[in-house]
Amino acid sequence: MLKLIEILTPSPSGVSTHTLTLPYERRIISRQKVTLDQGGEAGLFLVRGASLQHGDVLKAENGDLVQIQAALETVSTLYCTDRLLFARACYHLGNRHVPLEIRDGRLRYLHDHVLDDMLLGFGLKVVVEQATFEPEAGAYATSGHSHSHNHGIHSHPV
Repeated sequence: MLKLIEILTPSPSGVSTHTLTLPYERRIISRQKVTLDQGGEAGLFLVRGASLQHGDVLKAENGDLVQIQAALETVSTLYCTDRLLFARACYHLGNRHVPLEIRDGRLRYLHDHVLDDMLLGFGLKVVVEQATFEPEAGAYATSGHSHSHNHGIHSHPV
């Protein structure tokens, strides 16, 4: 079994010998057993809190490289050119701690008919489709791959 231990940053291009396609919910688990697209088994042994993005390259203990592919998933996508309505949708979804992929004029989340109905109530149109899902990493993420805080005691000058 291939033991994947490191996310290479920046990701080298065109050098991986394996690919691994995972949905969003599996790309945020740093320790798990996976099946490579080519059929072999591998284990993720990444730093706790690591998350994987489409195009990331993982290095195995033996030096092999594996490129991450985002799987197609059932998502709800909102296309909106009205900035105020777009901001309102982001606010209400964010208030519910929904992971969001935010792009210029496009908002995407994992499909949920209750959330779709809420946005329809605002007069927005939601499209249910199969697409990749790359949500924002979050305010405390570092380099888009992990989550860390400094919990040490510190003081502020008076």
